[in-house]
Amino acid sequence: MAVIGYIRVSTDKQTYKQNQGLKIDDWIEETISSRKALKNRKLGALLENLQENDILITCEIPRLGRSLLEVMRILETCLSKNCQVWTLKENYRLGNDIQSKVLAFAFSLAVEIERNLISQRTKSSLANLKASGKKLGRPFSAESKKLKLSKNAKKVRNLLSKGISKSQIAKILGVQRSTLRRFIERTA
Repeated sequence: MAVIGYIRVSTDKQTYKQNQGLKIDDWIEETISSRKALKNRKLGALLENLQENDILITCEIPRLGRSLLEVMRILETCLSKNCQVWTLKENYRLGNDIQSKVLAFAFSLAVEIERNLISQRTKSSLANLKASGKKLGRPFSAESKKLKLSKNAKKVRNLLSKGISKSQIAKILGVQRSTLRRFIERTA
């Protein structure tokens, strides 16, 4: 029997609390979105290597997967191997009994509903902002306001007046054609 701790954060800005007095045989840590396929996550390999009577410890059920079906598949894999899933946050001990299966289903459903509600609120807020005239997307930084080619403005105008193609000018200045095109559009 092994006790395996699984920690997943979706960004490097999220944090986790390790070991709350439990003896963990192995820690599996990853910084990845749960939208990534299970086979592309360390959790996929962990599930394949689980042995009978192992205990998988996670912070909370939503850390395992994004959708109801995915979490149910993960829990079914664990339970079919006669492994337990323990959560630290809710302090649940899910085993191969009917109560555990009902709890797992309820958690998974709640996770999916929460994700859908967050997505709807985000889309609605963005639509309202856009309708009010706010420009969406990444804002220009102070550095971006000074165009990359500003110091070469005379050179660009000179080369254009000589009839040199924009592709050639971009090569001469060591920039992408799209950078040159945007510079010309903004300064024209």
